[in-house]
Amino acid sequence: MPNILVTNDDSVSAPGLLTLTQEMRKLGDVSILAPDRNWSGGGHVKTLDRPLRIKEVTLVDGSTAIASDGAPSDCVALALLGFFDHKFDLVVSGINSMPNLGHDVTYSGTVTAAMEAVIWETPAIAFSLGVQDALASSNYTAAGQIAYMVVENYLKHQLPQGCFLNVNIPYLPFNQIKGFRNTRQGLRVYRDRLDRRVDPRGRPYYWIGGDAPTGIPEEGTDVGALSGGYVSITPLQLDLTMYSAIPALGDWEWEKNNKLLRAKDAG
Repeated sequence: MPNILVTNDDSVSAPGLLTLTQEMRKLGDVSILAPDRNWSGGGHVKTLDRPLRIKEVTLVDGSTAIASDGAPSDCVALALLGFFDHKFDLVVSGINSMPNLGHDVTYSGTVTAAMEAVIWETPAIAFSLGVQDALASSNYTAAGQIAYMVVENYLKHQLPQGCFLNVNIPYLPFNQIKGFRNTRQGLRVYRDRLDRRVDPRGRPYYWIGGDAPTGIPEEGTDVGALSGGYVSITPLQLDLTMYSAIPALGDWEWEKNNKLLRAKDAG
């Protein structure tokens, strides 16, 4: 049986994590290490300026989990660097309460937990649910079934080295989900705005808010698949190099700069 680590960014007590855990137990031996609070939008964090604290908690189904005061990526690092006395074959993150599409992946604690796993050469899958209202009560039953199917497929086929999956699941009953689509990242449209306020002592403070982001539902993208009622499966990697721009950089006057540097060294 594979050893599976379950984490998330909505906190160890989130219902999406419990659903994901229960489904993963059908496929392997599960350990849970997740944040003790909500880290949504926290991005890829490495906590170096203070110690990380952990505690054992009991989930609502009576099972035991480990909670950390670190970020989701801290939780994955703790687990893979030796907190547990065994290695892990797979890290699964989620089920997040809202979708993570397009550029969301750089903000998302759910996705960056999977990124951290890849750094430590462990395959990972991030799961998110296409709910539009983060404050609404959500049913994760169908999403859990989809997560089971995705991980079952992973265990049969594996992933290339350095690859992880970002999976977005429509918020629909199981029998209304149209199928699975392999996708690329789409274009997210953000509607953020800066809200300036003044506290009772006359000091300014700011909220970054605005309407929920939308996206351009282009065919072949995660945005398009989710809007069409399909599960979006996007393979990602940590290499962010824009290879097409490398030749253009060759036209810049680097040799002139190199001569200046060499002249400085000679002096």
